[in-house]
Amino acid sequence: MTRAVVLLSGGLDSSTALAWAIREKGYHCHSVAFDYGQRHRVELQAAARVAKAFGVTDHRIIRVDLAAIGGSALTADIDVPKDQNETNDIPVTYVPARNLIFLSLATGLAEVVKASHLVIGANIVDYSGYPDCRSEFLDAFARAANLGTKAGTLTHDMQVDAPLIQLKKSEIIALGLRLGLDYALTHSCYDPDASGTPCGHCDACRFRLQGFAELGESDPLTYSL
Repeated sequence: MTRAVVLLSGGLDSSTALAWAIREKGYHCHSVAFDYGQRHRVELQAAARVAKAFGVTDHRIIRVDLAAIGGSALTADIDVPKDQNETNDIPVTYVPARNLIFLSLATGLAEVVKASHLVIGANIVDYSGYPDCRSEFLDAFARAANLGTKAGTLTHDMQVDAPLIQLKKSEIIALGLRLGLDYALTHSCYDPDASGTPCGHCDACRFRLQGFAELGESDPLTYSL
């Protein structure tokens, strides 16, 4: 049986990636979420809900204090941009080296549970320009993981699966619906209110709502629009 470690934030993309890994590929999945000082910490609850819904028996939360580094609207006292037009700049919601750190920790877990695949919901079509979501980065990380681990050196290659990398948000949602993912369990908003209600105006909310609209489906979440 092929084992995989899935990076599961509880958001739309990572939840769809978990559904793909289990129901499309038949992987035996371990999932991991990260409590990294993010302002939208409510996503950890969503990750646990999604993992439970898909029968994942090993769902872990790893704590790493990226707020100590700062430099992002998700981890520091910087306003989350709302209703802004897309630019070529990397937005302030980029968290420095986040996927590099998360994938490294997930690689360590993969060695322990003897998994040969890391699954991540990275996407380069409907995204905010994050450099650590590009296929070039993921390919380079896989090479580094195989050079720098006991597993990669002695037993098996570590592969990074990014099944959503070339999909539009509407296509990601369509895939998740086909695989039986209930998007009411997920959370995408960067700046929810105290009750966890998504704002509807940050990039994450806007891309999500646009995807559902393009698909002709209704987002099951309620927004504080």
